[in-house]
Amino acid sequence: MADVVDAATRSRMMAGIRGKNTSPEVLVRKVLHRCGYRFRLHVTNLPGRPDIVLQKYGAVIEVRGCFWHRHQNCKYAVLPKTNQRFWQSKLQSNAVRDEKTSRALRKLGWQVLVVWECQTRNEQKLDRIVSRIRKKLSEQSTT
Repeated sequence: MADVVDAATRSRMMAGIRGKNTSPEVLVRKVLHRCGYRFRLHVTNLPGRPDIVLQKYGAVIEVRGCFWHRHQNCKYAVLPKTNQRFWQSKLQSNAVRDEKTSRALRKLGWQVLVVWECQTRNEQKLDRIVSRIRKKLSEQSTT
């Protein structure tokens, strides 16, 4: 199936995709803040400049887009039909970079939590994410 928009429109759309302060990331930050967590954003002296850094808990939260970071078995992580070789390479390199960054953060003693974009799309899933984060952070602070 060919693209539904012309090349110039697709280029403009792709150029508008942000790397930080995305809607899912902002939503997770609002929920964390409402729950009483305080954090720093995009800390430049940590590998990969994590989205959310909870220094008190020794944890970072990465909010990842399902398409860009290859969320396994997710309906939003579909490989485009056009230029597949390019996209396969691009998206695979993103996944490899994510794993390398997570390993580097763990090696420095950080706990790495990943929240996927699709998990932020419905309130029940978001509540489960917050519960999971609370549990992980409380485990981290007791060890």
